[in-house]
Amino acid sequence: MTRVSLDTDTDTIRRLRDGMARGVLSFPLTSFHDDGSLDPDGCRAHVAAQLATEPGAVFPACGTGEFFSLDEDEYRVVVTAAVEEAGGRVPVVAGVGYGWAQAARFARIAEEAGADALLVLPHYMVAAPQDGLVAQLEQLAARTRLPLIAYQRGQVTFTADSLRRIARIPGVIGLKDGHSDLDRLQRLTLAAPEGFLFFNGASTAEIQARAYATVGVPAYSSAVHAFAPEIANAFFAALRDGDHGFADKLLRDFYVPLVELRDRVPGYAVSLVKAAARLRGRPVGPVRAPLTDPSPGDQAELRALLVTGLDLVGAAL
Repeated sequence: MTRVSLDTDTDTIRRLRDGMARGVLSFPLTSFHDDGSLDPDGCRAHVAAQLATEPGAVFPACGTGEFFSLDEDEYRVVVTAAVEEAGGRVPVVAGVGYGWAQAARFARIAEEAGADALLVLPHYMVAAPQDGLVAQLEQLAARTRLPLIAYQRGQVTFTADSLRRIARIPGVIGLKDGHSDLDRLQRLTLAAPEGFLFFNGASTAEIQARAYATVGVPAYSSAVHAFAPEIANAFFAALRDGDHGFADKLLRDFYVPLVELRDRVPGYAVSLVKAAARLRGRPVGPVRAPLTDPSPGDQAELRALLVTGLDLVGAAL
């Protein structure tokens, strides 16, 4: 496998950095019909709606997009739709995962679809030593032309020494963090070479956005953007402009109650997002097993919370 040139990697880094400074990172939902089959038209419509709100980049088929529930043919449809709708306006970073052999199969599909880079989701089930975590990225990088962003979450946690090692792998351009251990993250940012990208990938990342920024990681993914880009963009603008009073109000009245609702049931980090998108008329359909859609009572609470958040930013349900 011939790697992309360093110039191509550098261009992807530049485009991602520009996007990260301009807006939140969009992680689109994957649309399904009521019978659980993939809804290609719904996927395309949802991505188009996301792009209309000018996110910094689009990350299809990742955690929020239920990558773990997609077969390879469905994955191709999802990533292709995102690439075609983006039309080069923003970078498209597709999720890949499982062991490196299966991740490489998804990587080839993403290459053929025209994705700009890959987000390497945590591998399946097993814990692994640091040497194995580094080798996982080495094996994948040797089998794809696309730049890689590692994602530490769950059973994947890099030490500062391992961060130095993965940053030397040709094609590895960044790290997304989902652990929210700011002491460890600060050590990683200090160990990284100049130009290495870092992303806040905490669940409902807005809650910790200011804290992450203090250790040099201001860019973040926003699940809220998938159903209420008006709220996500207003919060981003408040942080950018130093309007901490308004940011605090959004956190207090919308984001914190959303997290409390999210934490009630495993999987609500995705299924609540889909339910909220449906409340706004988005054609995203249900989640796939093993996830479950929220209970009627929780959906009613979600609706009230969504109305509150939209009222705060001057938008309607």
